[in-house]
Amino acid sequence: MGKLLIIADIDEKCFATPRGLELAAKLGQGAEVVAFTYAPLKRLNVSGREQEVIRNKLLEERRQVVQARIDKYRREGQKVSLRVVWEKHLNEWVNKHCADDRYLAVVKTGHRSESIVHEPTDWQLLREAPLPVLIVAEKKWYRTKPVLATLDLSTGSKQKRELNHKVLTAAKWLADTLEVGLELVAVVEVPTLLSDLDLVDPLAYFKDARESMQPNIEALARAHDLPESAFVCKRGPVGKVITSHAAEVRAQIVVMGTVGRKGLKARLIGNTAEKVLGHLKTDVLAIKP
Repeated sequence: MGKLLIIADIDEKCFATPRGLELAAKLGQGAEVVAFTYAPLKRLNVSGREQEVIRNKLLEERRQVVQARIDKYRREGQKVSLRVVWEKHLNEWVNKHCADDRYLAVVKTGHRSESIVHEPTDWQLLREAPLPVLIVAEKKWYRTKPVLATLDLSTGSKQKRELNHKVLTAAKWLADTLEVGLELVAVVEVPTLLSDLDLVDPLAYFKDARESMQPNIEALARAHDLPESAFVCKRGPVGKVITSHAAEVRAQIVVMGTVGRKGLKARLIGNTAEKVLGHLKTDVLAIKP
């Protein structure tokens, strides 16, 4: 099992560093904290040598700040390394350096707003990072609040069926690690256009969809030693249903799969993880196929 890669926060109030170190300690794994800093020094009217001096000074200042934060939150005997990187594009660095099995997951504080033009790093990591991404909310973990796994039980796609297994495996592992309960939910979203035109009966559509999910439920229940009654199915828009169900069961972490669309298609359509991330006030662990 690899170590956690924790993206250091700029803001002292953010949670990625303490949360990541806490999770690494519970897992009995090491952690690497990476701190990014960058400034457009070429715009300055100074020599290359002076630019290098400024760059080194900024890197050292960043190192000292982040190291102090690590020292504040690390457990006794915990192995934590620090890397300070001069890099403007955080997601590109992560994609390049996380292609092997050195890291178990990326941990980053969430910044959850997006326009159609601007893509914050959260969304880019969800779409492109080659490993699980834990987007951290500004809340503490509690031993009384469960992990919620969201599943796509209506799919006939082999890739998505395999993703369901990966999501459930990760959610069970996380719940066991944190010593909390596990909740499961799947959503049936009735096509809005068909419903608005009265071309389908939403209740009948949901009933048929729920029946078609049964083979997937049975397969997952057998594979993960869970009762079929643990699989909750609800009707409605995916983002709203998952958000409301997470609040209902008081989940502190939501685990879900993400297909990682890119480019204009990602901006216009998005995927379930991104739709939900904008509304949830919990941590979100996104799992790739």
